[in-house]
Amino acid sequence: MKLETTYKSNNYPIIVEHQAIDHLHQFIKDYEDVVLVVDEHVNHNWHELLDFITSENNAHKLIIPSGETTKTLSFYEKTIESLLAKQLTRDTCLVAVGGGAAGDFTGFLAATLLRGVDFIQVPTTILAHDSSVGGKVGINSKHGKNLIGAFYRPKAVIYDLNFLETLPYTEILSGYAEVYKHALLNDITSVKNIETQYPNKQALASLKDIEYFLFKGIETKLNIIVQDEKESNVRKYLNLGHTFGHAVEYQFKIPHGHAVMIGIIYQFIVSNIILSTHFDISHYIQYLKALNYPLDVIHSLEFDSLYELMLKDKKNDQQGVQMVLLNAIGNPQVKHVDKATLSQAFDILSSHFEK
Repeated sequence: MKLETTYKSNNYPIIVEHQAIDHLHQFIKDYEDVVLVVDEHVNHNWHELLDFITSENNAHKLIIPSGETTKTLSFYEKTIESLLAKQLTRDTCLVAVGGGAAGDFTGFLAATLLRGVDFIQVPTTILAHDSSVGGKVGINSKHGKNLIGAFYRPKAVIYDLNFLETLPYTEILSGYAEVYKHALLNDITSVKNIETQYPNKQALASLKDIEYFLFKGIETKLNIIVQDEKESNVRKYLNLGHTFGHAVEYQFKIPHGHAVMIGIIYQFIVSNIILSTHFDISHYIQYLKALNYPLDVIHSLEFDSLYELMLKDKKNDQQGVQMVLLNAIGNPQVKHVDKATLSQAFDILSSHFEK
């Protein structure tokens, strides 16, 4: 399956299939220097394939730690200095091989190395079906997640579904949150279809027909970002569940998608309060439990510290916290939400998990 962005210029292909990695050579063969920036876990599981790619293409391999630990100023400084020591030219391509963190980090390296070199996304997780598309790259600050970054398009996204074979279930859960989010942004039929396909942990762990839902998720994101690449308008909808979710993720260092799913539940509660919607909160909580999301962290949440983190969200303006809320499935909007409402929603969320 292949998609293509539809900007006015500088478009890039998105290839989603088994053995998609076979297409990589055609994109990197003409560069003077190629550096594969590889997540350490991916390298452990797929080192023979990656060593073959580097040997066939006269490329270097740079192995980085797995997860968000890469997305710091100190690690960025160490890595970019090591790349500059290789006396690279602008005829260089960085290839991000890993999950969302590896893609964010490598993209930011590419955007800033020699004031910009090309890069290619090779996502290896379900979560990265979302983060690898759209050109958002960056690292974290001590003040919050993804506060240092750029909008910088890749030259291609090559999504080889074979990489999903080695994903632990916790990573499947993390990625599924973004797939489910895209269904919520689409329509009620999309939500019913995905809940029917994956009603419990056993079904989701099998990843049966996951390529269809990944393709639909990418398609949903593309339909939004081509309208608003720099997140001044409708692209904010893609942050559904992220205002509260990012705060939980940053404070408790849990996987991104686990936190986003909690953020989605919280968003439903806020919508019920200020938009007079009638979302069945119990249905969504029971669904998360059926999928075996680890929700115990909710017992440890404390509103004031999370509120301070929500105040630092990139969507905010002088009027305060802005959240993406659903008027109905498939009908999102961005609304300012006052502290009293956020606190009330937090109390309701907590009440669903009282022991």
